[in-house]
This record gives sequence, structure tokens and C-alpha cells, in this order.
Amino acid sequence: MKKNKTVFAKKESIIRKWYLVDARGKVLGRMASQLARILCGKHKPIYSPQADCGDFVVVVNADKVRVTGNKVKDKTYFTHSGYPGGHKLLNFESMLVRHPDKIISLAVAGMLPKSRLGKAMIKKLKIYRGENHPHKTNKLETLEI
Repeated sequence: MKKNKTVFAKKESIIRKWYLVDARGKVLGRMASQLARILCGKHKPIYSPQADCGDFVVVVNADKVRVTGNKVKDKTYFTHSGYPGGHKLLNFESMLVRHPDKIISLAVAGMLPKSRLGKAMIKKLKIYRGENHPHKTNKLETLEI
């Protein structure tokens, strides 16, 4: 009787794709969970939790992302410079004007592993404010989320 063996992904055997996601009108949390799933590689049959087998994701129109409920006024982002009294609080509205790419990257990073593996995964996420991006030479597949 032949037994099936579990196959684990190796760094050499992973084939990475490039996906294009348009964030226009998408809800932030729902989109971030789908992006984290693709960056981890959980959509592939060869997924291994100890290996980075995810794909690259290019997000355009980051400034057009939306949130539900009262989060536009209530959601805050905290930063600290490390100096006494060096804390800043920004709400979602002002963060959307200043750094729309940071909104999406923070949401996705919170859903990835907090380790060296997670840091490698978040580097495969490319976020741009408008329609233009420098990854047009790669074979981008449009992904509907």
C-alpha cells in the first residue's frame, strides 16, 4: 500500500505571480485580508507556513479606499518619535490625504506574521496613490477583490 507524502514548498520551487488590485471603492479591511492571503501564499496548493510562497501585489488608487461606519472620523493612527512628548495622533481623514499608501500597508501588515517571514512578505506589496505605477513591464494579472 502506497502512502501519500506531504510536500513542503522550497525556496527554489516557488513560482511567483504579479497581481494588480484597484482599491477604488473597496472596503479597507476586506481588501487587506485578501491581500494578506495572497502575500502569504494561502491561495496556492503548495502553501507552507514556514516558507514565503506568496505572490507580488500592486495596489493602485490607494487614495480612493473607503471604510465603513464612523471610522472616517473615529479611526486614529498613533506614531511616536521616541523622544519625550513625541507622539502624534492622526485620524483616517488626514492620513488618507497625507499617506494613503500607509493606510493599506498598516492594515495588511497587521494580518501578516510578526517575524522575519512577515517582513519579507510585506516587501512584496507595492502601493501607489494613483493609476500610474512602474511595474507595467511585469506580467500583471488583474485581481478582483
